Amino acid sequence: MMTKQWKEVVRLHFHGERFSDHALDLTALRELEHFQKMVAETAKVIWRRTNPGRERLPSNFEDRTRLCFRTIEDGSTVIPLEVSIEEPVQLDYLDQEPEIARELTEAVDVIYRVFRAVHDNTQLPEECPKELLPEYARWGESLSENDALGFAQRGNHPAQVAKLERQRLRELAEQPYEDEVNITGRVLEADVRQRKFQIWLDERTNAFVTFTEEQESEVTTALKEHQFVHLAVRGHGEFTPQGTLKRIINVDSLKLVRDEDPIFDSSAPRIEDVIAKIAKDVPDEEWDRLPPDLTDRLDHYLYGGEEE
Repeated sequence: MMTKQWKEVVRLHFHGERFSDHALDLTALRELEHFQKMVAETAKVIWRRTNPGRERLPSNFEDRTRLCFRTIEDGSTVIPLEVSIEEPVQLDYLDQEPEIARELTEAVDVIYRVFRAVHDNTQLPEECPKELLPEYARWGESLSENDALGFAQRGNHPAQVAKLERQRLRELAEQPYEDEVNITGRVLEADVRQRKFQIWLDERTNAFVTFTEEQESEVTTALKEHQFVHLAVRGHGEFTPQGTLKRIINVDSLKLVRDEDPIFDSSAPRIEDVIAKIAKDVPDEEWDRLPPDLTDRLDHYLYGGEEE
């Protein structure tokens, strides 16, 4: 059996004459949809940064990052956005409170700090996914010059989104940027004198990498044995405004990966996803058979015997 709870994540504020009397103009619904897109894409970036060895998102990732609104409040129009959390009923026996997905709360926090920085004309937060700046810049495009958006988590001053903020974001989105890099490819060209090599991620995608004297051995080995060896590179890279990696300017680590080495199955689901799926498939009547004192007498039900 699964239980559902609603938890508030963020509040959107629509300001302007057409939003008086806490009315939501239907043409503004696209801004709600775009906010969901920003949150979902930002959450994906955060998850991939946290799980660099995995390619596929968890099977229930979209459900965990999907926002809904169930009411509209005054001022001019305030829309609390919530997330629906479904957890196995056995959490009640373990006295555990279901939590909002970490990627969701972090995504909202990053977006909030980006718009606050843009409004204050200060430096963007380090966690800002630069490749998503064009998406951020499009939020609020349906609003007139007399309208404005704001959003905040509880207790925070709303971050404002108006014409000025969108213009600044568009300017930032047109600039090259630097970000963390974690790639694996084949080395097909290297210049030991200038300490640069070229790594190919696939047949059409490559990047130039700068390396140090201490890293020369890994680079030359990867070049000499390129038919049998990949090189894993972690570091800092320069990207085009469109998000294409141009070059890696600082290498933190290099690792040779031989083709015959066992490769971690990045498509395998996480153990918690497997457990959640198993729990979801258990019929409700089976959950109803769990004893109400399971938590207090867990050892007795597991191992049997007389209780002290």
